[in-house]
Amino acid sequence: MTARATPPQTTPRRQADLVVVANRLPVDRVVDGDGEPSWRRSPGGLVTALEPVMRRADGAWVGWPGQPDVDVEPFEFEGTHLVPVALSADDIELYYEGMSNDTFWPLYHDVISEPRYRRVWWDAYVRVNRRFAEAAAAVAADGATVWVQDYQLQLVPRMLREARPDLTIGYFHHIPFPAYGLYSQLPWRRQVLEGLLGADVIGFQRVADAGNFARAVRRQLRYETKASGITVPNPDGSSRRALAKAYPISIDATSYIELARREDVKARAVEIRESLGNPKKILLGVDRLDYTKGIRHRMKAFGELLEDGKLSVEDVTLVQVASPSRERVGAYMQLRDEIELTVGRINGDHDTMDHTAIRYLHQAYPREEMVALFLAADVMLVTALRDGMNLVAKEYVASRIDNRGVLVLSEFAGAADELPSAVRINPHDIDGMKDAIMRAIEMPSAEQGRRMRALRKKVIDSDVARWSQSFLDALADARDHHRPTAPGRLEGPGRSDATTARGTRS
Repeated sequence: MTARATPPQTTPRRQADLVVVANRLPVDRVVDGDGEPSWRRSPGGLVTALEPVMRRADGAWVGWPGQPDVDVEPFEFEGTHLVPVALSADDIELYYEGMSNDTFWPLYHDVISEPRYRRVWWDAYVRVNRRFAEAAAAVAADGATVWVQDYQLQLVPRMLREARPDLTIGYFHHIPFPAYGLYSQLPWRRQVLEGLLGADVIGFQRVADAGNFARAVRRQLRYETKASGITVPNPDGSSRRALAKAYPISIDATSYIELARREDVKARAVEIRESLGNPKKILLGVDRLDYTKGIRHRMKAFGELLEDGKLSVEDVTLVQVASPSRERVGAYMQLRDEIELTVGRINGDHDTMDHTAIRYLHQAYPREEMVALFLAADVMLVTALRDGMNLVAKEYVASRIDNRGVLVLSEFAGAADELPSAVRINPHDIDGMKDAIMRAIEMPSAEQGRRMRALRKKVIDSDVARWSQSFLDALADARDHHRPTAPGRLEGPGRSDATTARGTRS
């Protein structure tokens, strides 16, 4: 559950030795019935991972408060100094919904949906990135470490380096980085690469993503790339090393294990099975409603298994949790319509008075309910067409304290690199997915136990604390070799740069 706090008292801006820069603050702003605002901690793996680190370092977190046109002074929340960055409704439309989620997101996910390149979006992206960089530069102490998070802020590292060369800068890319043939479509490809190379350490989910980035740097910028780092020239003619490497993110496995052991959660899992008519097998999908997750492919395979007579609704039910996502973006509205039409067709063809084929839930649930679902599900279906990691796969594994259940996992999810004991699939191969689902349903308990024990060992050993520590250790190594130069101005790829590679207005 999230912790709730009363409205915070603003505090004077102070300097921090560790600064996290992310699109969102680690808190959500809520307003009660009397119109009084307050803050509560956001759920999510990144917040969980960095909370203890931030407390130890007396750190600061720079981010958007989550609502447009909310201008809040920096404040303290549960041991962390929070520095809000105000964004207008236009900023959200252009920088976030436009450039971040209608250009970068589809491009970086293998163009599953067509990206759009609009100059007005890029201009807003540059402007907002500069705003984040300025806020981070102002709160960072001399020689501080700044850790920038994800694709919404790819220009921030370079902007920070130009303003504060004394800083050690890290960047972590939570989503895939595409092959050069796709990345090269981006009109502002050089500016983005130069923005990322402002960091001392650039982290990716998979080795392949780091390799794609290095190839893009070689092709576009002609910089030397080696396993030891990328040689980046400085304005004074010297050079420095930027390390591009895979640091696969994980989960707080202990918290899922503790929830799975709770009697009320176990009782809820039994209730879930009963509410579904106690089928012999429950299949589960848990995703944001996103075209990258392969939900349509999953439902097609399941529907065909029912049509083929290999499964019956009396014996097997698919539960699909699809939490709302980017509901103002056209591609997502269309996706929701398509999925709900598919669910209606399959249920209409196969439901009985006592059993339903697909229980579709277009809503988000608290973690306790999710763990109960994980315990109730015999088979977890992760059928992503492209995914940076997919932490749901790891959450399911961590929750299965009984060493039972089967994980069916797309080879195009980053988690596939770390979880080889899962039943791997190519989600584009519907017949292959059908075979994998049947194999999972029919898998003997001894084989389930053997696979799940191996999966759980990996998830528990490589948890989110280990991820954050390994990245921070790499930044500490970079700081030890850091040679500061004279300060510069906070510029980055601004309007003059934007005109060198403009896209067509759509």
